[in-house]
Amino acid sequence: MKSPVADLAPTDGEEGSDRTPLLQRAPRAEAAPVCCSARYNLAFLAFCGFFVLYALRVNLSVALVDMVDSNSTAADNRTSSECAEHSAPIKVLHNQTGKRYQWDAETQGWILGSFFYGYIITQIPGGYMASRVGGKLLLGFGILGTAVFTLFTPLAADLGVGALVALRALEGLGEGVTFPAMHSMWSSWAPPLERSKLLSISYAGAQLGTVVSLPLSGIICFYMNWTYVFYFFGIVGIIWFILWIWLVTDTPETHKTISPYEQEYILSSLKNQLSSQKSVPWIPVLKSLPLWAIVVAHFSYNWTFYTLLTLLPTYMKEVLRFNIQENGVLSAVPYFGCWLCMILSGQAADNLRAKWNFSTLCVRRLFTLIGMIGPAVFLVAAGFIGCDYSLAVAFLTISTTLGGFCSSGFSINHLDIAPSYLPRSGVTEPYGTLVSSWASQTHLPPSLGWSGPSSPEV
Repeated sequence: MKSPVADLAPTDGEEGSDRTPLLQRAPRAEAAPVCCSARYNLAFLAFCGFFVLYALRVNLSVALVDMVDSNSTAADNRTSSECAEHSAPIKVLHNQTGKRYQWDAETQGWILGSFFYGYIITQIPGGYMASRVGGKLLLGFGILGTAVFTLFTPLAADLGVGALVALRALEGLGEGVTFPAMHSMWSSWAPPLERSKLLSISYAGAQLGTVVSLPLSGIICFYMNWTYVFYFFGIVGIIWFILWIWLVTDTPETHKTISPYEQEYILSSLKNQLSSQKSVPWIPVLKSLPLWAIVVAHFSYNWTFYTLLTLLPTYMKEVLRFNIQENGVLSAVPYFGCWLCMILSGQAADNLRAKWNFSTLCVRRLFTLIGMIGPAVFLVAAGFIGCDYSLAVAFLTISTTLGGFCSSGFSINHLDIAPSYLPRSGVTEPYGTLVSSWASQTHLPPSLGWSGPSSPEV
């Protein structure tokens, strides 16, 4: 059998001059089939993992609306009376059996923001640990830990605000290792010309998890009570962990069912990209301007993304005055658009590189530009539309949808510039995460119609 990589050129277009990649005269490896392939099976299981990951992350945003006595936030919200109640009468009565807590707006901000204080701590160590124990175990146990802690959320709420804040911070510790672990695995699994597709599929699970968990949490809160939100998603996380440990391996070499053809294709396509040096060259990494460009991009994107992810249900309730059912559904609509955009942009990015000879640099810049400028324009516009409910939801949806282009822009640029090191260093995301935790505590900015409490010192 002829090797699928017999004619592979010394460089596959990802190294050398980035302005002339994939020249038509340069022979390239024939890609192994996609159907039933090990690398796409990994992408699917990673998709499911990030689905669970974000479901566990955002379920509190909806549940908290039902956990808090509405009278306790009335004094803090100075603008909710500007928009009239408009929810349609509901024939089925809202289940009110869940316990209610007297938490003011500042307390709610601390509860929502506490997750990110744990999340930021394990970002950089997560990259290092992935190189030591492998991305499979690190990602698996990170999500398992979050799922188990989620099951104890109702108990922590009963014990008091301090216990709940501590529990959410522990959940953040578990989730903080997930992206470095996944990047570490893809540095060994993703052929360069399939990188955008594979990573976009994997991380699109985060958006779909948000899409499903927000309305589902609202439905569970309405017909049952808020405690079942945490029990349901916690159990789903444990089931995913069992499948992940059973079916996934860290590298193609250790996979039991991968075909020899696919294994040789992956290894040969990466042979000129991965370094044999084991330690991370920290000084050159920290002096790298492309690295800091990615850091700034993460900082900017995460500010908007996590602020909306955490506080959008509160905005829907306190400003636009939607009930718990409508709240969950409408809060999910923007993330459905983002999920769809991530899937399509991944396909488009790789097609531009492979079939239209666009350079990797050009594609990453173009998709990052669209994913940054577009959301900014529509999010700012959303602050000036008052109580126009339809336009508010439309602008927020367009803003979040366009952000999906970043998944094929800066979000995976780590693997382009240093596939051996940056996934393990984990240095690019924590800064934006810290900002988002502060944003959670300040609550919604005045431009979105709600003046929350003053920001605590952080």
